[in-house]
Amino acid sequence: MNSKNKRPLTLRDVSEASGVSEMTVSRVLRNKGDVSEATRKKVQDAAKRLGYVPNKIAGALASQRVNLVGVIIPSLGNMVFPEVLAGISQVLEDTDLQPVVGVTDYLPEKEEKVLFEMLSWRPSGVIIAGLEHSEASRAMLERAGIPVVEIMDTDGEPVDACVGISHRRAGRKMAEAIIAAGYKKIGFMGTKMPLDHRARKRFEGFTRTLAKAGIEIADQEFYSGGSALAKGREMTAKMIARSPDLDFLYYSNDMIGAGGLLYLLEKGIDVPGQIGLAGFNGVELLDGLPRQLATMDACRREIGIKAAQIIAAHNAGETPVDGPVISLSPKLAYGDTLRRS
Repeated sequence: MNSKNKRPLTLRDVSEASGVSEMTVSRVLRNKGDVSEATRKKVQDAAKRLGYVPNKIAGALASQRVNLVGVIIPSLGNMVFPEVLAGISQVLEDTDLQPVVGVTDYLPEKEEKVLFEMLSWRPSGVIIAGLEHSEASRAMLERAGIPVVEIMDTDGEPVDACVGISHRRAGRKMAEAIIAAGYKKIGFMGTKMPLDHRARKRFEGFTRTLAKAGIEIADQEFYSGGSALAKGREMTAKMIARSPDLDFLYYSNDMIGAGGLLYLLEKGIDVPGQIGLAGFNGVELLDGLPRQLATMDACRREIGIKAAQIIAAHNAGETPVDGPVISLSPKLAYGDTLRRS
């Protein structure tokens, strides 16, 4: 390997290659100071030709901060979070900030570890999914001394700021639509909820609203791991076999709902006449299904955009205009599987 003989490039190398002083090179690469466009382009072209990458750690020693934003999410396999990340990237690409992602797998102890590692780099901000954290994680967030934005949920007290939807309200709105459509014997299928707090809150809002109308969940089934589409088919088959009189199935996410829909259509069951269906998240990937699944948009990209705007505003020395709690309003889509009242 001849790379061991190569020394790291310095500002002097870029200075010599561009014919510009080191101070001017530094200003251009930090995007600071008044530099002509011709000089800026000369420096940038030289840096690109050499393959120069600035040493941000050196600057961080003085500022005690690096230009990284820690983004901590529970899963990359869940199609919800890539769209959130897209919203974050859309905003931060116009700033000096760079998102760095950590994954917790919905495990509090893993969240502690990821958060500890992220904060040890002294990032300029943290965006983290959920409002529920271990005592250790919450203490780290409270004492980080940087803007912290908790995302996806507004049913609780944020450490600093939060952006999301009220999942209890989302569950309530879905229950109201189901009741208004005349369905009465309802089955529920979803993930195991002790660690998926947002699914639990939707379930709470859903069941409380049904109870006020004198309706109880007639059957329920929970799963963890594995293919969501396959699990949706499997759980739906089991539930229909043991509770054939059900007239509506509510799924905690669109993917298992899609599996259920495919199973019912395969069996020739009339949807939504004989049985209605609904999921949650508004996943565009499912637009190609034989029938459009009723669902509720979780405002994923907008959540990412708003969260990143809060971090960017703080780092620009500005006050975020929307306040510390931004509660977005998801929209119910009836699709082809939920009768309109």
